Amino acid sequence: MRNFQTLDEAKVDSASESMEMFLKATDDDEPRLAIRREGGYVTLSASYGPLEIAMRPRYEELVRAMARLTVVDGLLTTRQVGTSHAYLALGLHNDGSLLMRLTIVADATGHLSINLRLVESVRKQLYDWLNVAAYNGRDARATQV
Repeated sequence: MRNFQTLDEAKVDSASESMEMFLKATDDDEPRLAIRREGGYVTLSASYGPLEIAMRPRYEELVRAMARLTVVDGLLTTRQVGTSHAYLALGLHNDGSLLMRLTIVADATGHLSINLRLVESVRKQLYDWLNVAAYNGRDARATQV
């Protein structure tokens, strides 16, 4: 069973043009997700204590995947962005939260993942910050199955 760490707070740093999501009642070793636009790419840095997974997916691919998410009972994630060696798996939960699995695949013997759950209010902030609604003109929860 996968253990998703909840992120329930977000802040935007307009000076660095980045967004950071974290657990409200936490210290520096708890899970964090930092995201920043860099031209046609988005840099993601997911950390838990000293462990970090960093990715740089294309903005268009990430936003398209987020805009097309639907709730599918029985599946945690329904879309992937990246390659077979490093990918971000995304899933929309029926409570409005966004599940994110940042994964680095070693080879057939294993992988390393950080599993995060963004509560609905943080997901909405992220969608607004990335301008996901403008991509397809609808909110992701409107596409529930």
